[in-house]
Amino acid sequence: MKVVNLKQAILQAWKERWSDYQWAINMKKFFPRGATWDILNLADALLEQAMIGPSPNPLILSYLKYAISSQMVSYSSVLTAISKFDDFSRDLCVQALLDIMDMFCDRLSCHGKAEECIGLCRALLSALHWLLRCTAASAERLQEGLEAATPATGEKQLALCLQCLEKTLSSTKNRALLHIARLEEASLHTSQGLGQGGTRANQPTASWTAIEHCLLKLGEILANLSNPQLRSQAEQCGTLIRSIPTMLSVHSEQLHKTGFPTIHALILLEGTMNLTGEMQPLVEQLMMVKRMQHIPTPLFVLEIWKACFVGLIESPEGTQELKWTAFTYLKIPQVLVKVKKYLHGEKDFTEDVNSAFEFLLKLTPLLDKADQRCNCDCTNFLLQECSKQGLLSEVNYAVLVGKRTADRDPQLKSSENANIQPNPGLILRAEPTVTNILKTMDADHSKSPEGLLGVLGHMLSGKSLDLLLAAAAATGKLKSFARKFINLNEFTTHGSGESTKTASVRALLFDISFLMLCHVAQTYGSEVILSEASSGEEVPFFETWMQTCMPEEGKILNPDHPCFRPDSTKVESLVALLNNSSEMKLVQMKWHEACLSISAAILEILNAWENGVLAFESIQKITDNIKGKVCSLAVCAVAWLVAHVRMLGLDEREKSLQMIRQLAGPLYSENTLQFYNERVVIMNSILEHMCADVLQQTATQIKFPSTGVDTMPYWNLLPPKRPIKEVLTDIFAKVLERGWVDSRSIHILDTLLHMGGVYWFCNNLIKELLKETRKEHTLRAVQLLYSIFCLDMQQVTLVLLGHILPGLLTDSSKWHSLMDPPGTALAKLAVWCALSSYSTHKGQASSRQKKRHREDIEDYISLFPVEDMQPSKLMRLLSSNEDDANILSSPTDRSMNSSLSASQLHTVNMRDPLNRVLANLFLLISSILGSRTAGPHTQFVQWFMEECVDCLEQDSRGSILQFMPFTTVSELVKVSAMSSPKVVLAITDLSLPLGRQVAAKAIAAL
Repeated sequence: MKVVNLKQAILQAWKERWSDYQWAINMKKFFPRGATWDILNLADALLEQAMIGPSPNPLILSYLKYAISSQMVSYSSVLTAISKFDDFSRDLCVQALLDIMDMFCDRLSCHGKAEECIGLCRALLSALHWLLRCTAASAERLQEGLEAATPATGEKQLALCLQCLEKTLSSTKNRALLHIARLEEASLHTSQGLGQGGTRANQPTASWTAIEHCLLKLGEILANLSNPQLRSQAEQCGTLIRSIPTMLSVHSEQLHKTGFPTIHALILLEGTMNLTGEMQPLVEQLMMVKRMQHIPTPLFVLEIWKACFVGLIESPEGTQELKWTAFTYLKIPQVLVKVKKYLHGEKDFTEDVNSAFEFLLKLTPLLDKADQRCNCDCTNFLLQECSKQGLLSEVNYAVLVGKRTADRDPQLKSSENANIQPNPGLILRAEPTVTNILKTMDADHSKSPEGLLGVLGHMLSGKSLDLLLAAAAATGKLKSFARKFINLNEFTTHGSGESTKTASVRALLFDISFLMLCHVAQTYGSEVILSEASSGEEVPFFETWMQTCMPEEGKILNPDHPCFRPDSTKVESLVALLNNSSEMKLVQMKWHEACLSISAAILEILNAWENGVLAFESIQKITDNIKGKVCSLAVCAVAWLVAHVRMLGLDEREKSLQMIRQLAGPLYSENTLQFYNERVVIMNSILEHMCADVLQQTATQIKFPSTGVDTMPYWNLLPPKRPIKEVLTDIFAKVLERGWVDSRSIHILDTLLHMGGVYWFCNNLIKELLKETRKEHTLRAVQLLYSIFCLDMQQVTLVLLGHILPGLLTDSSKWHSLMDPPGTALAKLAVWCALSSYSTHKGQASSRQKKRHREDIEDYISLFPVEDMQPSKLMRLLSSNEDDANILSSPTDRSMNSSLSASQLHTVNMRDPLNRVLANLFLLISSILGSRTAGPHTQFVQWFMEECVDCLEQDSRGSILQFMPFTTVSELVKVSAMSSPKVVLAITDLSLPLGRQVAAKAIAAL
């Protein structure tokens, strides 16, 4: 007989009472080839026929069950068919449908094309919506039944609904598929506008909002339920559904650890080397580490305080000590205020700060030592500051102060020296003073130069200047402070029609501003002083002089440069002035011209001295004249002499060095200008910094008048006559043994990084890491290495990911070094560095990193060529002996070459070295996973990917994983440790349709 359509075939089978397998055989005879059963809508047709009467047709249902078991129909078509049924009053029909769902709801799978897998996600979302509506209807029936005193029927059905819901939702795989469906549905909303969904016509997808609405309604109905078991079951299902959108953001925190050396080292690094750095990058870096290492907030804040106290205790006397105090009391509370904004999602941040302080107060010896060093109760000042910034509540503040007072060593109170004012108090008072001085400096200088001079003179006394500069640096005001002094310096370069008194005031203002700016440049780096160059504006004199004539570490000056050779008539008149007059004239003196001419004048004078034209007495008179009134002239003279001495032979240096000695000592004369002693102290500190390098290179000593404090505590720390590699391994071993990095080690490591270059530095430290064999040691080594690499994270990351890792992964003779535990540790370190660099490389390099002259290890563009997004030569070599990685089989995916990744769909700039290095590393990873040889390198790749997943934010868009080729996903899922739905969701970019297809395909096949 000939069958016209599906419906007729089903009816005939029912009439003739075929058994299920007989039915299947006959169906295949009726419809021999062509369309699949899903396109014929077999599941839909069977259900429609089975559900005609008040109770379901058992025979037709048996056909459907057979079709499901023999995979004639796909799970998605069955789920879609079920979700169309909406007459919930027919108990038996509903129970039959729940029965069918129960067959397969916890083992859904799909091995077809990517679109079919997305279809399964959508069908599951519809089925979830149907189940919720069904549960709500059953609960309403149960309520009515209770009122009519016939509760049994309703209760049984509600229990069945909840059981089916629970079974569906308890599978992580199902929740992952629902997560993809939710995102797919959201993107359809946005791309097609509501109400006119193209894909909706053939497949009714429930919206997520409808599901949330159902949940609310269900909650209201079930609130009145007397059966506690059903109620708790329903609540559990609700919680599972609500957790779907955030299923990736749950991370467990490390509660069993108390020390976090990375945070400690980062704080020490910032406090010692980067006080002027902006706060935002520091906050972001700290939060990055907190997230990557899953550090609980109270312990995170505690680690910051611990590092601050260690810094206070170990910082060298003088400027460094004041810098640390400013960092601890002014900058860190502000940093925590910003952290508080970051953590707005968490419970009250003030509580976390309070518990951090409670932990801190238990470290009595640390706090006592800090109190002894600072001659005051350090903790009290800190608590006050935190309370002022709103980081501590009044109640907690009072309790903590009381506790510290009770715990404090009683001898400390009696030994405090009342005559010495403690630094924390001074710094906290200096901060408002900075603001006042900035206001004063804004006034018109020509109106009251004497008043301004009084203010500046007061700043020079004792340690006031360093205090004010430290306070300005810690609060981000140093740049505007420096600008004001540059403007003042510029204002004083010209004087017209002036009396002796105004001339001397002008000379002093020029001198003080010049000395202060030199001091700032040497203490905080010249970046603080340089303005953002805007075209058309004349560059101020001081900026020009500093860039061309001022010696700095790592800057080599040419003594014959045109900047040192001004107009010869000016030079002659200056030489005559210095040689003939008993003292410098001040009236109508153009100080900036004198500063620029002094170098040539010194050359003339040196030549005259060398050739016996001038005697030593004349030289003494000249040098006294140079430093007698305006110390800046001496600074400019020594700046040139330093450049000049470098160029001379061993036997030619004597007279130049003699001249530096002459200029360095103070002048003992009655006839100096105001504030002379204060100015000489600053001048000497500037000259000592200028000459340090050249004196070391020429093995000469010049005695600078001592202030009793080492002005250059971190200079020349490397031991003589030892190879730098030994020094590096030695210092790393010490740091590792101790478990934390101190500021002295940071400076030595920084010098080694300068000397050896980034590749040498990184390569040798990684070798040290790979030698470690104990698990806890390797973890500590990673935490410390990450913080050491922060000295220049961008460059280190390029070397590590672009050179060192590919070298280890492609050379089989080195694979043994990637075994666990050092291999796991290296994978962790690589991911941390990659994430940090990637999240910050769009921002600015810190001043610390700008200072290092760039030796970009090689040109990354030639190293990793990107020809039309093709893999580099290295990658092509690696993959040439393998079959092409398994390409996804749907028509839209076939065009996808094996290196297509989300970053290309987001059009990330591949001219950027970091993006290029990451893309190549992920291509290498992809080829290792697809290759036929397994080994420690394959294991390493697995650890690398696990760490990526572990450190990820909720949304991986824009993270380093966007550089991973889509084809890698299906390869990764084959590795047993990575074959979980959460991992797939984490490593694919779900904001892209292709990303969702790849994820759905991988998860549905698990």
